[in-house]
Amino acid sequence: MLDKLLVGICTLSLVTSLTFGAQGVKFYIGNGDKEEAFMDMVNNKISTIGFVMTDSHGRINDAYKAKWGNEYKTVKGVKTKNDEYDSSFKETLDNIGFFSIANNKIVEPLLEKEPTLGVFTPFNFLIYKAKGEDKTYVGHVMPEVMLDIAGVKDQNVRSKFIGSFTKLDAMTQKNIGSNIKISDYKALPDKPMMRFEIPFDRAGGVEEFTSDFQAKFEKKFEENKYIIAGFKNIKDEMEAEGMKFDRFDAYWVYSLCHFRFSEGIFNQGRPDAGVFAPCSMYMYIDKNTNKLMVGMPRLSTWDAVMDLKDKKMVDSLYALDKEITKIMIELGAKEI
Repeated sequence: MLDKLLVGICTLSLVTSLTFGAQGVKFYIGNGDKEEAFMDMVNNKISTIGFVMTDSHGRINDAYKAKWGNEYKTVKGVKTKNDEYDSSFKETLDNIGFFSIANNKIVEPLLEKEPTLGVFTPFNFLIYKAKGEDKTYVGHVMPEVMLDIAGVKDQNVRSKFIGSFTKLDAMTQKNIGSNIKISDYKALPDKPMMRFEIPFDRAGGVEEFTSDFQAKFEKKFEENKYIIAGFKNIKDEMEAEGMKFDRFDAYWVYSLCHFRFSEGIFNQGRPDAGVFAPCSMYMYIDKNTNKLMVGMPRLSTWDAVMDLKDKKMVDSLYALDKEITKIMIELGAKEI
């Protein structure tokens, strides 16, 4: 992967690729600590350009330190030994935060044509600052990459989705910094998505099935040390906003995180890979069908786009791909 730093760019139209690879991720770089400016942007400004924040997970570096970096912890005023203390833990970040956002009015109607786009509805808007570096990075996966991972072919959908990032990028450049870093990559894996289907009996009712399945899904993943980092009921949101969403009986998206896995990458040298986290898993039921359709990007796409060199990191990606598939099969899913 070739990184190129474009310094002093005044307009996004001047950003061009100097390599033969495809553009993978984009970061806007601001001098100094830009946390305050970023939080003002996500809390108060992005709504003015059509974006909504589904879930926010700020300063996760503090949570890493609390969990593994402190020998003692205080619970209800009582200081006790932290059983999860890891003497090898090293704090490398001043800040890393994951903010799930989406432009509902533009993107959600596109899901009726290309429902797999749910794997990036919402997508992560990442901020990080490494210790010892007086710069803040804010960025996201390039929309073209999101579309390619999701397997979206419809050119009208692709054009509208890519266009939804124009105002967000302009706002980020204005509020964070005009220095831009774009990372290139060679190719995605042959199968960038994991996909499943889960049959069910409609006679029992769609709502009853979805409620029961969601409870089992959350319990099963939490038992395997995953965190349910977000939930977006797209069907309900569409109807609440007065938009038709007639293709589906149900459509929702989970965001998943494995805390130890994430620390092993983001706090150990590759915070930029956090643009792919947390992982979004869509689930939908087409009208009058008896199958729940499920999809999520394989974590192996992280390696393909971010070019992770560390073998331990890469192995952990592929291990989670296998584990997630195993959990879904245990929940009654068939891989397709």
